[in-house]
Amino acid sequence: MTRGGQGLARVAVVVRAGAAPLWWLGAVAAGTGALVPGLTGRRIGVLAGAALFLVAAAVVAYGRRGRYRAAARSAARAGRHDVLQDRAVTVRNWRRGHRWWLLLAFLAALGTAFAVPAAGGLLLAGCGVGLRLKAAWIGRLERADEALLWVRVDWLRAGFAPLAGKAVKGYRTTGIAAGDAAPGGARRRAPALV
Repeated sequence: MTRGGQGLARVAVVVRAGAAPLWWLGAVAAGTGALVPGLTGRRIGVLAGAALFLVAAAVVAYGRRGRYRAAARSAARAGRHDVLQDRAVTVRNWRRGHRWWLLLAFLAALGTAFAVPAAGGLLLAGCGVGLRLKAAWIGRLERADEALLWVRVDWLRAGFAPLAGKAVKGYRTTGIAAGDAAPGGARRRAPALV
């Protein structure tokens, strides 16, 4: 970075970075937890887990949408000297910074299986699905505005600072073709050869 440029990470990529680990850890915890009879029994545990899955997915997917919209509307254009962080680097940094929290969540989901089988794992998996849905919604927002949303990397280092919280003072925007991630944070597909 030179001349006052900032390192920028894609908002949708940061949101999406936690989706896969939460989904897989939740699926493993739910599958393992279903093997334990628990205090409530498997049937009640799985039904309670299914309800928790749906509630968690909805709460995570729809939470803070107004703040995301407001931040997107007031976003400033990225400067010429701003450095756009690669998708793989953003995902790796998020997962590395949250690995202990992911491990604790996984162990907690496994531990709850002795009381309510599979429920904790399904709750964790629901959070992962909710993050994936939120990233897809951000992608639709980006397509509608024809501008990708970015956030300063140094603001992400403040622990669990939410992307629509006080620690993040604003977003930056670039054209829809900038960076190596498509709207919504997925890998950008290579153009087909004609």
